Amino acid sequence: MNEIKVLWVDDEIDLLKPHILFLEKKNYKVDTCQSGTEAIEEIDNNNYDIVFLDENMPGLTGLETLSEIKAKKPNLPIVMITKSEEEYIMEEAIGSKIADYLIKPVNPNQILLSLKKNLDHSRLISEKTTSNYQQEFRKLAMNMAMVNSWEEWADLYKKLVYWELELEDIEDIGLTEILQSQKVEANNQFFKFIEKNYGDWFDDEDAPVMSHTLFKRWVLPEIKKEQPTLLVVVDNLRYDQWKSFEGIVNNYYKKETEEAYFSILPTATQYARNAIFAGLMPLEMEKLYPKFWKNDTDDGGKNLYEEDFLREQIRRMGLDLKVEYHKISNLKAGKQLAQNFKSQKDNDLTVVVYNFVDMLSHSKTEMEVVKELASNDKAYRSLTQSWFKNSPLLEIIQQAQHLGFKLIITTDHGTINVKNPSKVIGDKDTSLNLRYKTGKSLTYEKKEVFAVKDPKKLHLPAINMSSSFIFAKGDMFFAYPNNYNHYVSYYRNTFQHGGVSLEEMIIPFAVLNPK
Repeated sequence: MNEIKVLWVDDEIDLLKPHILFLEKKNYKVDTCQSGTEAIEEIDNNNYDIVFLDENMPGLTGLETLSEIKAKKPNLPIVMITKSEEEYIMEEAIGSKIADYLIKPVNPNQILLSLKKNLDHSRLISEKTTSNYQQEFRKLAMNMAMVNSWEEWADLYKKLVYWELELEDIEDIGLTEILQSQKVEANNQFFKFIEKNYGDWFDDEDAPVMSHTLFKRWVLPEIKKEQPTLLVVVDNLRYDQWKSFEGIVNNYYKKETEEAYFSILPTATQYARNAIFAGLMPLEMEKLYPKFWKNDTDDGGKNLYEEDFLREQIRRMGLDLKVEYHKISNLKAGKQLAQNFKSQKDNDLTVVVYNFVDMLSHSKTEMEVVKELASNDKAYRSLTQSWFKNSPLLEIIQQAQHLGFKLIITTDHGTINVKNPSKVIGDKDTSLNLRYKTGKSLTYEKKEVFAVKDPKKLHLPAINMSSSFIFAKGDMFFAYPNNYNHYVSYYRNTFQHGGVSLEEMIIPFAVLNPK
C-alpha cells in the first residue's frame, strides 16, 4: 500500500504529539502546521490524502481555511476538529462538504477510525464484498441445480441482480466474469424450466402473476377512493435498471412492497403491455376486440388501443373508477404532463406509460453513440439512471408525492444483451422481431428455441392455419442465412426482447407511499 500523507493543522499542535506518533507507528506520514495560512501554503506545495483541521485558530479560522482549501482542491477529504458543539459551526462545516467531524478531546482511535472510514472505505468494502460473493457463489451454484418453481426462480434472479450491483464498483474482472457465467448458466436452466412449465400456468391457480393478471391481482387492490393512485409503466425496464434508480425515488416515496411478476411470451410490447391493460391474453383480445388487436403482419401501430383495453377491463369488472391514461414517448409530452400534473389529483387512477427505456434499447441498435454509451449491462443501467435523474418522469413523481398519490412502478417486459446468433428461415410473412418469430414453415435450430406448434396452447393468435411461434433461448438472436455476417455483426451486443430469459420475463412491481 502506498504511504498515506496526512496534514494536521492546529495552533496547539505540540499537545498532539502522542497522536501523531501513534499514526506514524501505523505507517501514516503526518505533516503538521499551526495556522490556516501555513496550511494553504502546504496544500499548494504537497499532495495530501487527507487534512485534519482545527476549527478554532487565531488568524484564519478553521471554517475560512476550509473554504480556501476546498476552492483549491475540492476533492481533498477534510476532517474538522473542534471544541465547540455549536450547531451553526457543524452546519457550516457540513455544508462545506467536510469528510468527518470530531469533537475535542479526540483520542487516537477516533483519528484512526476517521482515516480508515475516509481512505480505506472503498478497499474495505471491496474486500468484504469479494469474500461475501465467493461464499455466496457456491450457494448460488447449488440453488441453481435445485430450483424447481417460479418463486425460486424469481428469488434466484433477484440474488443474481443483487450481486451484479454489489460487484459493479469493484475492479475485479475475474469475479465479474464468474458472475456473468453464472447468469448464462441460470438462463440455460430457466429456459428448460419455462419450456416445461409455461404452458401449464394458464390453468394453474398457483401460477405466478403474469401480464394479463397483473391489473386484477396487484394493481386493483391498491386503488382506494380516499387516495389517488399513479401507475407508472416504464416500457422495457429490467429489474437491475429499476434498482439503479430506486434510491432516487426513495427520496420522495417509501416502499411498501416490491414483487417480481412474469411477462407473458412473447416478451414484446404489443403482447405484454396490451395484456396488462386488457387483462386478457392475446388470443382472447383478438376474439373479443378485433378492432383493437393487431397481429405482427398487420399494418399500423400495435399499441394504439391500450387506453381502450384498460377502460374495457374496468367496465368488465363493473368498477366505477375515474381514470386518466397518458402515453409519453417524447420529452415535450413528458414536460407537459409534469407541468399540468395537478389536474390529475381528482382521479382514482392515473396511468402513465413511459417509453424512454424502450427507445434507448432500440436506438442502441441504430446509433453508434448509444452503442458506445450502453456497451454492456453496467453502462445500460448507468444510462437509465442518468436519464431518470433528469427526466420529466422524476418531476411527475415529485408532483405526485406533493399531492399525496400512492405510486406504483412497473413495466411490461425486460430486455437482454444478445450475443449469439441462431439461424432461422421463414417466408416473407414471418415476423421481424429478433427474439421471437411467428409464421408458417419456419426452419430453425431446435436446441436454441422454445417452439410452439399450436399457438392456441399459449393463448396466442395464429396468423394462419399452420402458423407457429419460436422464442429465442438465453442471449440468442435470430439471423437469416442471407447476408448473415453483416446482420450478425450489426445486432450482436444490442439489447433485444421477445424471447425467454430471466432478464426479459422476471420484472419489477413496486408499491410506494409518499413520504
